[in-house]
Amino acid sequence: MQNPFPFYQYLRENAPVHYDPVLKAWLVSRYDDIRSVLLDADTYSMELGWKLNYAHGFADEFQAILERDGGGFFPDVIMTDPPLHTRIRGLMDKAFTPHRIRALEPGITARVVGFIERFPGSGEFDGTRDFALPLTVDILCEQLGMTDVDYATIERWSLAISAQVGRVQTREEMEQNAAQICELQRFVIDLIEQRRGNPGNDLISDLVHARSEDDENPALDFRELVACTRALLVGGNETTSSAIGNMLLILATRPEVRSWLAENADSDQQVARFVEEVMRIAPATRALSRVTTREVELAGQHLPKHAQVMIMFASGNHDQAHFPAPELVDTKRANLGSHLAFGAGIHRCVGMALARMEMKVVARELVTRLRELELAVPLADIRYLPSVSNHTIVNLPLRYARSGN
Repeated sequence: MQNPFPFYQYLRENAPVHYDPVLKAWLVSRYDDIRSVLLDADTYSMELGWKLNYAHGFADEFQAILERDGGGFFPDVIMTDPPLHTRIRGLMDKAFTPHRIRALEPGITARVVGFIERFPGSGEFDGTRDFALPLTVDILCEQLGMTDVDYATIERWSLAISAQVGRVQTREEMEQNAAQICELQRFVIDLIEQRRGNPGNDLISDLVHARSEDDENPALDFRELVACTRALLVGGNETTSSAIGNMLLILATRPEVRSWLAENADSDQQVARFVEEVMRIAPATRALSRVTTREVELAGQHLPKHAQVMIMFASGNHDQAHFPAPELVDTKRANLGSHLAFGAGIHRCVGMALARMEMKVVARELVTRLRELELAVPLADIRYLPSVSNHTIVNLPLRYARSGN
């Protein structure tokens, strides 16, 4: 979990499309092969892959609990295939316009600065528990117009959702997670009803009142609204906080990178390029599944119809054939923006512009306001959330000193 990269390299060099009998999936590890899968949504179905893994092994029981206690079972419509995905994506994109992202940056900067300034002049903090998680939840609550929920609650909900695609939960854990998701859905349904009658300047209001030129289905229906709002609430928190935690680890263990970033903190372009490298080296999502809709050959390997294909984003991002010296933070790479942290093709992350901006602000303010940042424990003590899909640091003890101290 902590360092899968030697395994990824072995796969790329010896078995780039490898069947894993435990996961019952074909692991795709080379950059070019991953891209070909992501760009062929007709052959490699996101919808089938998502359904196959969601609540893996407990799908029927999980669905029954949500229908009984959570207001209904609402499939993740953003994870569907066209033509439904095309309509949903078009409506969700209306909540992430460039104008909105630019308008959010000053407020997000103020919140990041406020979090850092709360720390004493020097000492220790947990980069995950004390910074990445509460910060991203704080930002998220403002964006969604939520004032009556704390970060511990959203963290519980986020972990419960993540467990459904992580494929490592027991039956008892599934029941506990389902109860959390029921609570989340009841909360989301209440938010949607509020925004229907009293819209505000927030992302949920944008979704509720978004309209397209589709004469038959110009707006998101109730089930779609619940699914999309749930996705924003959980996805906007879990992946961004994981990405910030991964960035903190890089800054704390690579002093030469931290020094370079501090020297270039006034350059928006250089900080943005640093963020791209961080997301390439340590993406928040390490792997997701697709399912083949027909027989197909991939990298010389025959895949049958209905084969599960595990796309190893983190492996593709470290493919030395595409990114020479992949372990280095190199902001001068000519292909800097071609990493797979946000996926590719029609299912590329809907909130990627917002995530990039948040990461840029955090990176800039951290190195500006902290003159020292290092691990407070041995690297081997850092633990990750057990998950096939996510790359999330559970604990990140850091030692720091504020600038001027």
